[in-house]
Amino acid sequence: MIQENEIVMLALGLGVYFFVVAYQPRLERIFEWKLLRLSYLLLLAAWIFTILEGFFLPRTFNIAEHLGYASSTAVLAVWCWKTAFIKVTE
Repeated sequence: MIQENEIVMLALGLGVYFFVVAYQPRLERIFEWKLLRLSYLLLLAAWIFTILEGFFLPRTFNIAEHLGYASSTAVLAVWCWKTAFIKVTE
């Protein structure tokens, strides 16, 4: 069964991704921006999986959803780790 908040979350997530694509050149100035984008794409995929599990293959898409959340968090943690040790050059 699909809940309304899941649809709203996916709609908001797709809207944010539109801005990510639109402002790509500005985002490329962020250190290790590709890791941030990958983390967000994994999160977006998890939101898509949570909608799909309401229609078919509920167990498979539930597992994929939670793997998406976990892998998104892991990639974000790697980005935080790398960012914490940037050498600041003047």
